[in-house]
Amino acid sequence: MSDAEEGVVDEFFEEIDPVVFAFGALLTVGVIAAFFINQSAVTETINTVYGWVVEYLNWALLVIVFLIVLFLLFLIIGPWGKIKMGDEEPEYSFLSFFAMLYSAGFAAGVVFWGPTEALFYYDNPSPLFGVEGGTSEAVPIAIQQTLFHWALPQLAVFTIMGLAIAYFAYNYENVPLRVSSALTPIIGAENLDGPFAKVVDILAVFATIGGVATSLGFIGSQFIAGLNYQWGIDLGNVGILLVVTTMTLLFTISMVLGVDRGIRRLSNFNMVLFVALMLATFILGPTLFLLLLGSQAMGGMIADFTSMSLYTGTGTDGGTTWMNDWTVFYWAWALSWSPFAGLFIARISKGRTVREVAFTGIGATSAATIPWFTFVGGTALRYHHTGTADFSTVVANNTPEVSGFILFEAFPFGTVFMIAFMILVTTFFITSADSSTLAVSMMTTGGKARPSSINRVFWGVVLGLTAAILMIIGGESGTGALQNAVIITGAPFAFVCFAAMLSLIKDFSSSYGRVLLQDETVLIGSSRKTDSESPAGPGGPAEMDDD
Repeated sequence: MSDAEEGVVDEFFEEIDPVVFAFGALLTVGVIAAFFINQSAVTETINTVYGWVVEYLNWALLVIVFLIVLFLLFLIIGPWGKIKMGDEEPEYSFLSFFAMLYSAGFAAGVVFWGPTEALFYYDNPSPLFGVEGGTSEAVPIAIQQTLFHWALPQLAVFTIMGLAIAYFAYNYENVPLRVSSALTPIIGAENLDGPFAKVVDILAVFATIGGVATSLGFIGSQFIAGLNYQWGIDLGNVGILLVVTTMTLLFTISMVLGVDRGIRRLSNFNMVLFVALMLATFILGPTLFLLLLGSQAMGGMIADFTSMSLYTGTGTDGGTTWMNDWTVFYWAWALSWSPFAGLFIARISKGRTVREVAFTGIGATSAATIPWFTFVGGTALRYHHTGTADFSTVVANNTPEVSGFILFEAFPFGTVFMIAFMILVTTFFITSADSSTLAVSMMTTGGKARPSSINRVFWGVVLGLTAAILMIIGGESGTGALQNAVIITGAPFAFVCFAAMLSLIKDFSSSYGRVLLQDETVLIGSSRKTDSESPAGPGGPAEMDDD
C-alpha cells in the first residue's frame, strides 16, 4: 500500500465516530440478514409494530407536523427571520442552493408520484370530503389532496431539522454538524457526546438508510419498468443488480467529486430537465383545463388546510384507515428522511438567514412542486377520466411505477418524452443517493462537513446493495415490510423534530427577545405591588398631596 493510500485509510479511521458508525452499520446489516434468514417472521413483526404506531401515534404525527408548518410560516414573516447562520457569506448562489435542496431531499419522490398519485385519490377520495370516487367531483379533490401531501407539510419536517442543525452548528462554538445538535439547548452543548445524543444519531443513521434505500428501490423499479414497458426488456434479478450497480457507481462518482462539482452541477441539470418536462406537459396536455383545475385545487387546499392537517377520520366509516394509509404514512415517511435531509440542508445553509432557509424549504420548493403535480398529475387524471389513456391497471394492481410511461406514450413523440422521463428519474436517483450518502457519512464522523472518500463510498455501496437486495428478495411484501419499518423509525423523529422546534424557540426567545410574551410576564395576579392594596378610584390609587 502506498503512502497516499495509507493516508486515506488513516483519515477514515481517525474521522469516524466508532459508536455511531458501528451501530448504524450493524443495524443495517442486521436487517438485511434478517430478511435473508426469515423474511416472513421479520415482516410479521414489523407489521405488528407498525399497527401499534399508526393506532396510537397517528394523532401525534398530525398535530406535530401541523405545528411545525405554522412555526415555519411565522419565521418567514416574523422578526426571527433575520437571524443568520454564522458570520460568513453564503457558499452558493440562491438558485444553486434551491436546486440542491430540492433535488437532494425531495424531488425523487415528486417525479415518481407525479403522474400517478391523483389517480388513487380519484378512485378512492378522502372521506373528509364526502365525494364519490370516479366522478367529475372527485377530479379537483384528487389534485387538492395531492398538493396537500406534497407541498408544505412534508417539506416542513426537512426544513425544521435543517434550520436547527445549521443554527446551533454555525452559531455555537464546538457544536458539530450532527442530527443530535438540533437539540443543543435541551441536552446541553456539553452533552453532545453523551449517551442520549449517540442514540439520536444512531437512529438517524438507521432511519436514513432504511428510508433512502426503499426510495431508491422505488426509483430503480420505475426505471426498470420503463425499459420493460417501452422496449419489452425484462431484466430479471441479474438485470436489476446491473441497473442498481450502475446507478450506484454514478452517484458514487458524483459523491466523490464533492458538493461543488458533483451535487451542485447535477442538481442544476435536474431542475432544467424537470421544468422542461413539466412545461411540455402543460403545453401538450389540456392546458386550459389544467389552469382551471390548478386554481380550484390550490384554493381548496388553502381553505381546507387546517381540517386536512388534523383529520383523523374519527366517526367516519373507513376514515381512520384512509388517513393512516395516506397522510400518516407520508408524514412518517418524510420524518424518516428528516435526519438526512435536515443535515444536508444544514450543510449548504451556512451564511443564510433563517427566513431564507425557511422560505426556500417550504415556499420555493412548494412553488416548484405544485405546478408539477397539477400539470403532470392533472393531465394523467384528465386522460384517465376521458378515456384518452387507460390507467385502470395502475390503480387495480397498485403499480405506480408505470404511470409516467402510460402518460407520455399518449403525447406526440411519446418515445422522446419517455426517454427524458427515464433520464430525470435516473439523475434524481443519483442526487438523492449522493446527498443521503454524504449525510450518513457526516453522521458517522461526528459531524465532519467533508468526510473522506472511503467513508462516502462505503455508505454508497451499502445504500445501493440494500436497494438492490430489497428489489430482488423482498418483492412486494419485502418492500412493504421495509416501508412499515421506515414508519416505525420515522415516527420517533416526529418528537425529535418537535424538540428541535422547541430548541429554536427557546434559544431565539432568550437571545433575540420574545415575540408573544414580555420577558417578565406574570400569568396570574399583578406584576407589581402598590402602596395601597385598594385603589382609591377608577384610575388607580390616589396621588397624595403634601400641601
